Amino acid sequence: MKILVTGCAGFIGFHLSKHLLEENNNVIGVDNINNYYDPNLKEKRLNILKKNKKFKFYKFDICNEDKIIKVFKKRIDCVIHLAAQAGVRYSLENPDAYFQSNLKGFYNILINSKRFKIKHLIFASTSSVYGNQKVMPIDEKSDITNPIQFYAATKTSNELMASSFSQLYQMKISALRFFTVYGPWGRPDMALFKFTNNILRKKQIDIYNFGKHKRDFTYIDDCVNAIKLIIHAKKKRKKFEVFNIANGKSEKLEKYIKIIERELKLKAKKKYLPLQKGDIQTTSANINKIKKFVKYKPSVNIETGIKKFIEWYKFYYYKNGK
Repeated sequence: MKILVTGCAGFIGFHLSKHLLEENNNVIGVDNINNYYDPNLKEKRLNILKKNKKFKFYKFDICNEDKIIKVFKKRIDCVIHLAAQAGVRYSLENPDAYFQSNLKGFYNILINSKRFKIKHLIFASTSSVYGNQKVMPIDEKSDITNPIQFYAATKTSNELMASSFSQLYQMKISALRFFTVYGPWGRPDMALFKFTNNILRKKQIDIYNFGKHKRDFTYIDDCVNAIKLIIHAKKKRKKFEVFNIANGKSEKLEKYIKIIERELKLKAKKKYLPLQKGDIQTTSANINKIKKFVKYKPSVNIETGIKKFIEWYKFYYYKNGK
């Protein structure tokens, strides 16, 4: 297959592209390498992908429709749209970045998927669309009309836009609601990265909501496997579908931190703080739909996942003298 992956230098985009290339697919990668977090980390990911001759990279912003059209002209079989402005808290500081990338950029992907008759458009949504739910676990039919940050509002909008296009133009589209994806090559703004970095450097870690957060942590390999299963699914389906991509088990943040401490053989200096504005207190996903649809079965628990992340972190940051 010839597959377009937007956000290919991002955390999920990199891992997915790498797996697709290993399966002998042709991958066209698009990324603007912005400075939301360390561009060097993105470049390192890209350098790994560029070693494969079946990978072709284009550096530009998805808001640039002229360049998007040039890429779509390359007879693409499937589009996996992962490029977006990520981060819950940053959306409180810079909502304009979310409007541009997550709304205007997404529209460019959507309209060109229609224009070029793409067989399947798969795009990243987020568990944040659910807001603060009272009934757990959360399934795909749960209410998403009350997002508590602008980031989630843009992703809810993406789902509505995609649903309308699917109905109007008979487009096959899948929205993937990711639940706290973590693992090697992860983003520096995510909790696991920040906690590991600060504990190793004997710095304080900030624990919000006084440590009462609970999260459905999804290991990156399980996340990628879910996407690949959806790409290759043979089962007949509706034109537009939404899937929770998660581990299916909610874990206490305090337990998560204890595992990090155990793997590092260090105790964290903890500062407990109130709930942050825009923070969701608990996420817990019902994954029965994707299990039934493509026989998805997450296999990596948080003990193993955290261990693999820390092994990578020590190799990447210590071996490279950072």
